[in-house]
Amino acid sequence: MFVNAPLKLPLGEHGAAADDVTDDEIRDGIKLLVETEGIFAETAGGVTVGVAKKLIASGKIPRNDSAVLCVTGNGLKTLDAVAGHVGKPREIKPSLREFEALLAHEEKVNA
Repeated sequence: MFVNAPLKLPLGEHGAAADDVTDDEIRDGIKLLVETEGIFAETAGGVTVGVAKKLIASGKIPRNDSAVLCVTGNGLKTLDAVAGHVGKPREIKPSLREFEALLAHEEKVNA
């Protein structure tokens, strides 16, 4: 479980904005990074993406502007956050042959 503490900073005075996200929104942010960028981020990355989505939806970040989101943590650090919400991990030896064999197997299973 994640704890979202209230943030009390004079952000509006400086043209800045902040928001918070639920556990489900954090997992959705992690999933979006995996599906669109191939990045498996830790929960902090899910928070970053989730809050950015909210700020874009509210107009605080203009929809057509570019934005840079800094995501630095690896999702392997917080596997408990996605446990029960994603499929079972597949373990392979660190080789291209093993990876390609797993992909071929998954394509057959999901066809």
